[in-house]
Amino acid sequence: MSEVTEPDLELRERQNRFASEHLRRIFVQIYRIVGNVADAQDLTQEAFIKALQHQEQLKDEQKAAHWLSRIATNTAIDFLRRSGRATFCEIEYAPESHDETPEQLLLRSEHREYLEDGLRLLSPRERAALILRDVEDLPAEEVARQLNCSKATVRSHIANGRTKFRRYMERRKR
Repeated sequence: MSEVTEPDLELRERQNRFASEHLRRIFVQIYRIVGNVADAQDLTQEAFIKALQHQEQLKDEQKAAHWLSRIATNTAIDFLRRSGRATFCEIEYAPESHDETPEQLLLRSEHREYLEDGLRLLSPRERAALILRDVEDLPAEEVARQLNCSKATVRSHIANGRTKFRRYMERRKR
């Protein structure tokens, strides 16, 4: 049996801290792209495995968090391309307030369904760009970096995604 050296122990602690600090955020980011809890769990694990294989990238916390987001986005988009699908299922969600009435819960559920239906209409890259920009509130430069494309391409994906989504909402109102 080999002994665990001090640097190995320190590395493991840093990896565990990094994973626990970013796990929920990365899962939610991937879920918003793929729309399926089981797939998002698998892809989150895959993204962390990819990230942890490159220890040198984890030294700078700020850069590591952005780098991990980029890995997560690319992992989710690659999955959608490979599978040729985007399936959606209800994510377990605990209400923030226990004071919500059944009517309020139903209304929130309907809004979530509208959002998921509208997101299904978008291409994986449009969906990722729209979510990263409008939901995650990342600047266009960061979205471009995560999607590995130019800011102009990001703006195009976002504009196309918003247009498709707006048309979908207009059709729903009729």
